[in-house]
Amino acid sequence: MLELHDGSLDVVEITSRWYKAVKDKNFGALIPFIGIVRDEKGIDGLSFDVYEPILNNWFNAWQEKAKKEGAMLYMAHSRGDVLNHTSSYISAVVSPQRKVGLRLINDFVEDFKANAPIWKYDLIGGKRVYARERSQALSGAGLLSKDN
Repeated sequence: MLELHDGSLDVVEITSRWYKAVKDKNFGALIPFIGIVRDEKGIDGLSFDVYEPILNNWFNAWQEKAKKEGAMLYMAHSRGDVLNHTSSYISAVVSPQRKVGLRLINDFVEDFKANAPIWKYDLIGGKRVYARERSQALSGAGLLSKDN
């Protein structure tokens, strides 16, 4: 399940809803990862642009990988502005055993950082400034591609 939300994520609501959806399905583990926007380098927060068609394809490919191991993935991400000390990203693996879940959540989050079509901006004094030095270029993404 992939969810996009405007602004900061309601961590308690989202993770509680995911837990309730799977708790009676005989999985052995629900392993979440919650990203929190840090107060660093004078930013007020982050802002995100999401290219949904590619994100959906990327997520669906990961869901198929997880399914082959009897697992499934959940992900929520913010669009727009997210202030410091709030969440912009939550993902979770539901798996039959913890080892499968721990491996999948690590691989999923690492691949998300490298390949998800989400562009990050710093919020500084009410303005969005592209965070190029902390962003991952995507192959075939025009000006933001690895090829440039």
